[in-house]
Amino acid sequence: MRKDQAVSEFRIVVLASGNGTNLQAILDQLHGRDGIAVVGVGSDKREARALGRAREAGVAAGVFPREEFANREARDEAMGDWTCGLAPDLIVLAGYMQILDAAFVRRFRDRIVNVHPALLPAFPGLDAIGQALEAGVDVTGVTVHFVDEGVDTGPPIVSREVPVPASRDRGELENALHAVEHDLYPEAIRMLARGEARIDGGDRPQVADR
Repeated sequence: MRKDQAVSEFRIVVLASGNGTNLQAILDQLHGRDGIAVVGVGSDKREARALGRAREAGVAAGVFPREEFANREARDEAMGDWTCGLAPDLIVLAGYMQILDAAFVRRFRDRIVNVHPALLPAFPGLDAIGQALEAGVDVTGVTVHFVDEGVDTGPPIVSREVPVPASRDRGELENALHAVEHDLYPEAIRMLARGEARIDGGDRPQVADR
């Protein structure tokens, strides 16, 4: 947090690769409310709709295409410099489809969160929805978690169950999960902004009674 920054302001940088529907939910439900501000949206894709959503909201946008950098580490260092310049309290991954370099994670330790369409630790990694359907489970869900150097291995903040439809239709399940994400992710960010969730010294999340 910058020394000249208002104490009540909780600053968010969002990283997104695609359409940015979770970003839009964050903008609609949080931006400019209760001292929460989205101050930047970064992407690895120039064509990402998320960048347009940022500009429409008057939020700074940054683009970091992989092909413009010598390697992933150089790209993430540049993205980290841009992010650091915005003095964020929290970095929110909203459909960001790249694995962050370990140095980026260390630079913003305990200040990066992600949303995953499963009840972690079940079905981590790519295609969690396909994994759930293949496993034949009746219930899956959504988890908001802190990001560490692993893949979906950071401590969870909050989760919510989502029933798998009797039809086992992937599109129907995707829609149900997205609807929960659009509600749960802003809720989790609001908890963090209020100090109701944090990482303690034992690297375990602490969630205040609500």
